[in-house]
Amino acid sequence: MKLIFDGHTHTVASGHAYSTILENVEYAKKKGLKIIAITDHAHKMPGGAHPYHFWNLRNIPRKINGVIVLTGVEANILNSNGDLDTDIDRDYSYCEVKIASIHGGIYDGTTKEDNTNAYLNIIKNGKANIIGHPDDLRYDFDIDEVIKVASEYNVAIGINDASQRMGRSSKEREIEILEACKKYRTKIVCSSDAHIALDVGNFEKIMPILKEVNFPEELIVNTSKEKVLNFFKIEM
Repeated sequence: MKLIFDGHTHTVASGHAYSTILENVEYAKKKGLKIIAITDHAHKMPGGAHPYHFWNLRNIPRKINGVIVLTGVEANILNSNGDLDTDIDRDYSYCEVKIASIHGGIYDGTTKEDNTNAYLNIIKNGKANIIGHPDDLRYDFDIDEVIKVASEYNVAIGINDASQRMGRSSKEREIEILEACKKYRTKIVCSSDAHIALDVGNFEKIMPILKEVNFPEELIVNTSKEKVLNFFKIEM
């Protein structure tokens, strides 16, 4: 199985990443990727990009050096109501890949119930099409319930290689999430969460886990151009 799409990457616009869009695209091409998403942090992340940055994404060509570029944002979930630090319908209307993630120091929930409700509410309110790195061990949640509802609303679960590389998750947690996705036929989007171009297309930690659980290829958005464009409702 080959992944042709990296669904979560950052550039210098995020404030704590170290490469440009062109550098990310260059490494995407070197890794044999056909599509890349540029998903910089929204403004509540210290150093994150101003809303104007996302509003101006319409200037990015659809293809750069043969690689299809999808515009995006990694928005911050603020609370258990599923509120975001972004006005998706206004300043972020040019974002195609809309990731909603919990980040420490920004999110104010404190319990498993808070975290579960945060994910359920963001799934139901239609503001995101990917739940970002829910494998983070610091934020426990009802995996079965959230994955079930994500399937019902056609929201993908982000399977994040950086969570494994950086020690924020565990193999056991990843397997639990993937098994729930298999059970409820919930789509996943695999990503590097690259903060430097060298890591674009880096799936080395998650690929063996996908293989171990015999994860169905048809539920992995990343495996074909058609699946990626259809999931994000993009016409070319």
